[in-house]
Amino acid sequence: MKRGMAVPLVSNMKKIRIIQFMFIDALCIAATYSLAILALTMPPLSVMPHEQVVLAFTMLPFVIVFKIVFYIFFKLYQLVLDTFGFDEIIRVFIAVFLSTVIIAFATLIIRDFYFIPEQYLVFILILEATLLAGTRVSKRLIKHILFRQKNPFGKRTLLVGAGAGGKIVIDELRNNEMFNNYPVAFVDDDPMKIGKLMAGLPIYGPIEQIPDLIDQLRIDEVVISIANIDNDRLQQVIKLIAERPVKIRRLPQFKELKKDAPKRLLEVHVEDLLSRNVVDLDMEGINDFISGKRVMVTGAGGSIGSELVRQILNYNPASILLVDIYENGIYDLQMELNRKYQNDPKAIKPIVLIASVYNYDRMNKIFDNFKPEILFHAAAYKHVPLMEDSAVEAVRTNVIGTYNIAKLCSEHSVQKMVLVSSDKAVRPTNVMGATKRFAEMIIQHFDSVSETKYSAVRFGNVLGSNGSVVPLFKRQIENGGPVTVTDRNIIRYFMTIPEAVGLILQSGTFAKGGEIFILDMGEPVKIIDLAEKMIMLAGLRPYTDIEIKITGLRPGEKLYEELLVNTNEEQTKTSNKKIFIDNALDGEKVDEEINMIRNQFESLNNQEIKEMVQHCVPTYTIKK
Repeated sequence: MKRGMAVPLVSNMKKIRIIQFMFIDALCIAATYSLAILALTMPPLSVMPHEQVVLAFTMLPFVIVFKIVFYIFFKLYQLVLDTFGFDEIIRVFIAVFLSTVIIAFATLIIRDFYFIPEQYLVFILILEATLLAGTRVSKRLIKHILFRQKNPFGKRTLLVGAGAGGKIVIDELRNNEMFNNYPVAFVDDDPMKIGKLMAGLPIYGPIEQIPDLIDQLRIDEVVISIANIDNDRLQQVIKLIAERPVKIRRLPQFKELKKDAPKRLLEVHVEDLLSRNVVDLDMEGINDFISGKRVMVTGAGGSIGSELVRQILNYNPASILLVDIYENGIYDLQMELNRKYQNDPKAIKPIVLIASVYNYDRMNKIFDNFKPEILFHAAAYKHVPLMEDSAVEAVRTNVIGTYNIAKLCSEHSVQKMVLVSSDKAVRPTNVMGATKRFAEMIIQHFDSVSETKYSAVRFGNVLGSNGSVVPLFKRQIENGGPVTVTDRNIIRYFMTIPEAVGLILQSGTFAKGGEIFILDMGEPVKIIDLAEKMIMLAGLRPYTDIEIKITGLRPGEKLYEELLVNTNEEQTKTSNKKIFIDNALDGEKVDEEINMIRNQFESLNNQEIKEMVQHCVPTYTIKK
């Protein structure tokens, strides 16, 4: 069916439905008043003589028409029946009360309009309102009965929070056919609610009993139904639930609700389980740094680059240029931004260009045309095992590409350049980390000879980024396993992508030139624990439903990542407790080394390229 035909069809169905309810209401009103008139003519009341009965039945059609018209203006026929509840019932009773009061006044004022003795209208009011509300709530009641009959084999579901959010969730689960859930119980901390019923379900508590309740009630899925829950409490609840292999979903928090977006239950991922407290940022300082400036982001289609673009747009840059060599990622970001800002006439339209940072002439033309004032350099190869086998590409992009961008920033008088670096640059044992350390040395060299302020930001793994273990584990779980972990004792430091990018922007405001900012990554996470949690969040049991296989360390991989923030080393604090400055300086011979690399690296084999990089980066240890 064509879309143009669907709209009139829906409109006609709504009109038919309204007419049907008008007819049902007319029958209810007629039945109510007819029963009242007959009751008033029979013992023991017998208060209406024959001529008054005839007048009452004569006036009844006018009363019905008046009430239907009154209910139209009172919008009773615009109520949504699928969620018909207490508020709607109150509205029905108010409508019936007001219309009955008008009839009572008419009976007193108009001499010839003697209908029913006023004192008996209160009983008519109650009966009529009950019938009108009953016909409307019947649809929901029938759906509830059918839900009970057809869905006892759905996913047994426990709801956390027996408040307003719990009411929203239980209504959604019962009325939305997309869900295959069978709500079993609520759990809440409020002692006044524990032991009572809500929506026909028992309320257990306190929330700390969730693991035991999951076992006792044979729960398959848990929904966190507290809309105004703070982040700390959310983390506590998620960790309690994650002690058992159940699926977890949650009601969106108010800050996550977007205009015109469907109000839906969100999946709980491992990012929610491992994320930390929100990092305090100097929003005003970042705004002063970005607002009104021409900003360029290289590698803009990647995990970090794309989030940089999203956050930069919040600070009203004059314009923003997105550069990437990979067209698919940058295209997806462009489409996302077009959708997000399509109805905002003041929104800045990003400029998107496909280009390689290795191509100096191409990048020079881009600088000429755009004239960036601030540049974030996120273009890099970062996959450790892949770069071990393709060292030539790691050098081409991570070293020469960074040199090109740093040199162009100097030549085109860019105010600040911020390099996105890696914790693997610290005492590197792989060529990817070594090339990132070389990139840091490049920006420190240019800072010493240029008016441009150069800085680098060094941090660890980001949850959910391209190439990280999180999407890998997710795919392995979806395929039925096994989940592969290189070593039972391997640990990594993790940070969410938005958190990392917020700190990159904050570091840019601190930069005075030559700094390598390091981010406090918090507590390390055992990768095998991460794998077990992800399996359990999928509602499966590790080692039973999904195997975890130990594969051995990959080439260039460390068992323990370097601790970025080390109080025993010479590091400078900043005003942000998550950001420190590494005072190491090294980069005096960069120009000579780059010339040597340009002349040789294409002709060298993989091992020779690593040895060449080691000559330039003395802290690099080549693992055999």
